[in-house]
Amino acid sequence: MAKTKKDKTLKAFDKYCAEKDLRNTEPRRAVLEIIAHSKQPLTAYEVLEKLAEKTAKPKPPTAYRALEFLCEHGFVHRIESRNAYVLCDVDHRHTGSQFMICKSCGTVEEAHLCHLPADLRKQIDTAKFSTDFWNLEVHGLCRNCR
Repeated sequence: MAKTKKDKTLKAFDKYCAEKDLRNTEPRRAVLEIIAHSKQPLTAYEVLEKLAEKTAKPKPPTAYRALEFLCEHGFVHRIESRNAYVLCDVDHRHTGSQFMICKSCGTVEEAHLCHLPADLRKQIDTAKFSTDFWNLEVHGLCRNCR
């Protein structure tokens, strides 16, 4: 039976935590599983609701800490305009993320540009701005909703 991208991500998470000597806690893994199995980006409260189905009465900081950890280590991305989280669908270590967000059905598709567009890079360099990471969101209609 072929492993799904979600299964590979969970396995990669386990391996990453072991290699980096990071705590692979039950809440972190549970939150990653919740996001991995969602077809839509989830808000922190939606994650908390689903987490409550798996564990006894989790508190909001539990979900927020797990989401912060998962974002910091590149396993999930925060969709700023939706205040929601989505699984990184490529290698979990890259500095730029781009998302195509359907305003009708809400699906989010991650694009895979590994570099900033030249004009933006030039402005950043001219301003002597130090970039840690970047996200770009493009809103419109997906092929199914057009």
